[in-house]
Amino acid sequence: MPESLKNKAVSPLLLICVLLAAAFLSLGLGKFPLSPAAVFKVLFNPAAAPPMHYQVIWTIRIPRILTALLAGALLALSGAALQGVFHNPLVDPHVIGVSSGAAAGGTLAILLGAPYALMMAGAFAAGLLALFLVYMLAGVFKRESNLILVLAGVILSGFFSALVSLMQYLADTETKLPSIVFWLMGSFATADWNKLLLFAIPGLTSAFVILSLRWRINVLSMGDKDARALGVNVKFSKWLILVMCAMGVAAQVAVSGGIGWMGLVIPHFARILTGVDHRRLLPASCALGGTFMILVDDIARMLTAAEIPLGIITALLGAPLFTLLLIKHTRDNP
Repeated sequence: MPESLKNKAVSPLLLICVLLAAAFLSLGLGKFPLSPAAVFKVLFNPAAAPPMHYQVIWTIRIPRILTALLAGALLALSGAALQGVFHNPLVDPHVIGVSSGAAAGGTLAILLGAPYALMMAGAFAAGLLALFLVYMLAGVFKRESNLILVLAGVILSGFFSALVSLMQYLADTETKLPSIVFWLMGSFATADWNKLLLFAIPGLTSAFVILSLRWRINVLSMGDKDARALGVNVKFSKWLILVMCAMGVAAQVAVSGGIGWMGLVIPHFARILTGVDHRRLLPASCALGGTFMILVDDIARMLTAAEIPLGIITALLGAPLFTLLLIKHTRDNP
């Protein structure tokens, strides 16, 4: 990273303020637009606000925006943590197989006609099962290395993706298949307070633990040998971080479906703004991820009459943004 960027690192607190501003402005956006003054009145003087405004803000938009914020923060946080643990800037939550496993569990629940709560539980459980299988597969090689873990994740990810394709092939094209496809592409359209609570319990737990371990991720990013020399239990620390990332990502997939690119692109922008120190990088990634996801959701629900799936927008934005990052990196490091 250029020295000038290290010396002028942006404070994560500033990024958190930007996040809060984006969330506040998004409360007024939608098919029923509200001015900032009307939003402020609903939030801080609800008795004086029109009932319709109160319902729109508190029943629909606040749980949706909070869900988007937490989902984006978890994906970006997990991506930044995994890139540090694996010493690889191209690693993201999808590499460890959790996203594909959760997608398979949710798809199976939809195919069987399970209620939404059971579908969320199935996606969450399958995501954690995928991580357990990664651990078992890595153990078969009897070698503890980052490359083996990544390869095991890629193998399991491909396997679960094939299962998802098989279930889509078997699904009824009139009823089940459209629901499966729309859910897999990601959406916060069904967000409410109950789903937010189910999401927040594992999501906030995983975020809290990962942020608490940010100093240890700094040590792990130096390499396993150096980490052991400094007294860190490398295997335990690595798997604790993996489990927490898996729990957060599985919860995200369960509540809003598959959303790509977030865990890969956002940590790179956070690294440019704050430097490579994970004590600043991880909170910054959370704030940037939450902000970006809120803005993506605003685009999804306002650009056309029908909502655009989030996965489409994140891919359309993420691919060119990542290309620009690669160009910048190439020019800075010829």
